[in-house]
Amino acid sequence: MIKAIVRPEKSSEVLKALFEAGYVAVTKTPVVGRGKQRGIKIGDITYDELPKEMLMMVIKAEDKDFAVNTIMEAAKTGNGNFGDGKIFISPVEEAYTISRATKEL
Repeated sequence: MIKAIVRPEKSSEVLKALFEAGYVAVTKTPVVGRGKQRGIKIGDITYDELPKEMLMMVIKAEDKDFAVNTIMEAAKTGNGNFGDGKIFISPVEEAYTISRATKEL
């Protein structure tokens, strides 16, 4: 499973790139959080919970590097900036399709 946390304004570009690469099954969820930068400070106000979008997808292990590179290229702003996002990879032991009650993996 790939979980990618990206800037909201880059979410559509990432989804388009994934679709064009053949990855059409993606779940998108709005999230808030902060990374190592601990939020941002504007004037006297510190915003420590920044809006992001989490994209989740389950793919074959052999497609991981290609999918990750696709996400990274589409999600990057400029030469890459703090807050551009994070990608997490984890194994999926089992998956079921509810409408067919069949095991997928």
